[in-house]
Amino acid sequence: MKICNIFELPAGVSLEKEFFEDIIKKPGLLIERIISTGQDTPAGEWYDQEWDEWVLLISGDAVLKFDDDTQAALKAGDYLLIPAHCRHRVEMTSSEPPCIWLAVHGQLTNYEPVNSDENKI
Repeated sequence: MKICNIFELPAGVSLEKEFFEDIIKKPGLLIERIISTGQDTPAGEWYDQEWDEWVLLISGDAVLKFDDDTQAALKAGDYLLIPAHCRHRVEMTSSEPPCIWLAVHGQLTNYEPVNSDENKI
């Protein structure tokens, strides 16, 4: 086993561009770390993914915009599930502190999030 740290960067990585790192990648599942330092989605571009995406903002602040003109302002600790083909873009990410995201891609919308006291172990 290898212990890794979500806050540490591999040697030689520059954050001038957004950093993407696959943590687990197998058919039907991708878990990745994304580090953003002020980047946003270029004007006129949208993400339109074949898979669902669950994102957790671990540090920083960010704003996601959806093609119905709604926005989600996220702070550290916030998470949301973006269904497949829900067009979205990154409007803003903080640079200090940097945004550290944990993103899980796959078939996720058939599952209900567990978020109640009766489901605690």
